[in-house]
Amino acid sequence: MENLNENLVTKKENGKAAYVVAFACMIAFMGIGLVDPILNSIAKSLQATPAQTTLLFTSYMMVTGIVMLFTGFVSSRIGTKRTLMLGLFIIILFALFAGLSNTIDALIYFRAGWGLGNALFISTALSAIVSVLIGQTEKSIMLYEAAMGLGMSIGPLVGGSLGSISWRWPFAGVSVLMLISFLSILIMFKEPKGAKEKIEFFAGVKALKNHKLRSVGLIALLYNFGFFTLLAYAPFLMPNFSEMEIGMTFFGWGILLAISSIFLATRFERKIGTFYTLMIGFIGFVICLLLMGINADQPALVAAALIVAGFFQGIINTLMTTIAMEIPGIKRNIASSTYSFVRFFGGSLAPFVAGLIGARFGGNYTFYFASAMVFIGIVLVVVHSQYFETKEDELEENA
Repeated sequence: MENLNENLVTKKENGKAAYVVAFACMIAFMGIGLVDPILNSIAKSLQATPAQTTLLFTSYMMVTGIVMLFTGFVSSRIGTKRTLMLGLFIIILFALFAGLSNTIDALIYFRAGWGLGNALFISTALSAIVSVLIGQTEKSIMLYEAAMGLGMSIGPLVGGSLGSISWRWPFAGVSVLMLISFLSILIMFKEPKGAKEKIEFFAGVKALKNHKLRSVGLIALLYNFGFFTLLAYAPFLMPNFSEMEIGMTFFGWGILLAISSIFLATRFERKIGTFYTLMIGFIGFVICLLLMGINADQPALVAAALIVAGFFQGIINTLMTTIAMEIPGIKRNIASSTYSFVRFFGGSLAPFVAGLIGARFGGNYTFYFASAMVFIGIVLVVVHSQYFETKEDELEENA
C-alpha cells in the first residue's frame, strides 16, 4: 500500500513537471512568432529592407538548428535540468539585448544568440517531457506540440499588443516570461532518475545515417520551408494592418494549429491511418500557400488563408514529430535533436530565400515557391509511404 501511494505521488509530481516544462516551451515558442506583428515597425525604425528584416528569423533558426545537433551531448554531461535552465538563461539575456538594439545588424546577431538558448531548451524539453511521462510518448508529443501551437498563437498577440507601444517592448516581455519559466523549472522540475548514458559529440550527426530519420527529416525540412515562409513574409503582405491586427491574425492561426494538434491529428490517424491523414494536412497547406500567393495584393484574403493554414499545419506537426520520435534503434533524445536540427534548418533557409524572391519578383512568387517546396515534400511522403503506414490491426482496434 505504501509503495502504491509513493507511485501515485511520483506520478503526480511527474505530471506537474511535464506541464511546467510544457509551459516554458510555450513561452519559448512565443519568441518565434513574437516578431511577426512588429516586422514592419522594426523595418521602419531601423531603416531596414524586408530582406534584412527577415534575417531576424534566419539567424535565429539557423543557430537553433545547428546547435540542436549537439544538445544531446550537452544534456548527457550536465543533466537535463541544468541544460533546460542554461537555455532559458541565455534566452533571457539575449532577448533583453535584442530589445536594446539600435541597428538591424545588432538585432540580427542578438536573435542568433537567442537561437543558441532556444536550441538548448527546446530540444531538451521534448525528451524531458517524454522522460517524466513514462510510457506516454503520444501524450508527451501532443503536449509538446500543443505548447508550440499555443506559444506561436500567443506570441504574435503579445507582440502586437506590446509592439503597439514600441517594437522594443515585446523583447522585454519575453525576458520576463522566460525568467518566470526559469524559476518554475528550478523549483518544480526534478532531474529524471536513472544512470545517464554519455552521448558522444557527433551522435546527432551519425543518426542521420538512419534512412527513415533522414527521409522523415527531409520531408520536415521541405514542409518547414513553407511554414516559416508564412511566418516571416506574410506580414509584408498586410502592410495596412496594425501591429494588433497582425497579432490577432496570427493568434487565429495558432489557435487552429493548437486545436488540430491536440484534438484532431491522432483522431484522424486512428480513423484513416497516418499516410492519408498526412496527405490531408500537406495538400491543405499547399492550397493555403497558393491562395496567399494568388491573393498577395488582397491583405484580407491573405489573412484568411493564413488562419486556415494553421489547421493543416497542426496535423502535420503532431504526426511528423511522433514518427521521428518512435524510430526503432535511435534514442529519443538523439532523435529529438537530429529531427529538430533538420526541421529548424529548413525554417532558417525560408525567410532568407523569401526575402530575396519577394524583393526581386514580388510577394506572390514567394508563396508560389514555398508551395512548390511543400509539394516536393508531398511527393516524398508518397515515395516513402512505407514509413507512414498504419498497421491494419491498429485501425481495426480503433474503429
